[in-house]
Amino acid sequence: MLNDTNHSNTSSGALLVLSRVSARFVDDKKSVYVLKDITFSVPAGAFVSIIGPSGAGKSTLMRIILGFMPHESGTIVRNFKRPAMVFQNYALFPWLSAIDNVAFGLKMAGVPKAEREHLAREKLKEVGLAHLENHYPAALSGGQRQRVGLARALAISPDLLIMDEPFSNLDTITSEALKQDLLEIWRQYGITILMVNHLIPDAIELSDEIIVMGTHPGHIEKTLTVDLPRPRDTRDARFFKQVDALIEVVRTVS
Repeated sequence: MLNDTNHSNTSSGALLVLSRVSARFVDDKKSVYVLKDITFSVPAGAFVSIIGPSGAGKSTLMRIILGFMPHESGTIVRNFKRPAMVFQNYALFPWLSAIDNVAFGLKMAGVPKAEREHLAREKLKEVGLAHLENHYPAALSGGQRQRVGLARALAISPDLLIMDEPFSNLDTITSEALKQDLLEIWRQYGITILMVNHLIPDAIELSDEIIVMGTHPGHIEKTLTVDLPRPRDTRDARFFKQVDALIEVVRTVS
């Protein structure tokens, strides 16, 4: 069953700790809180999903964690050194080939050309795109673009991988294949993954913990642990029971 998680005593050994983090948007006319008193921790090596209705500030929270935008109050302890992000809309450079997109972060870090191309080819191979290294994004399907985005993130050997609704623009078959690849990469490298998701079955299938957010302003309603054994059988009655339980939790905050 899904169990409530109390994070008050789980910050030791955590890769990320947020304590009473709040943020707001300010314009000429008004100031509006978008996040209020966000508190949770992400254990090193865990797979954690954040779900909730539109307007809960999930993507804003990811940007704050990465330092892309400031927070107004509260504390964030970042025990990671090499974060990477996979975006919902792929965020590839259309003028760069697949291999050059994957190597871009390495290039910015000053990695020599021969080394970064070698690493980029390795990561493209891991996501099943070695044969498309010279293709440009316009010539790739949505699933292939997302795999290039994943390969680009993995190329820098991240200790925290943040994914913002990575499956939402993909068809079911492509999404299922990418989920399995992602789980294999997670197991192989022990990366900590924090994923924004709106698909409840995916959250149950992939996650160790699920953070449920509410709106007006964005806040945490519940943090739940998933106690199903891995690999997870999505046709098992216990899986459907947990999906139904999470739907009821989300329904109360929508």
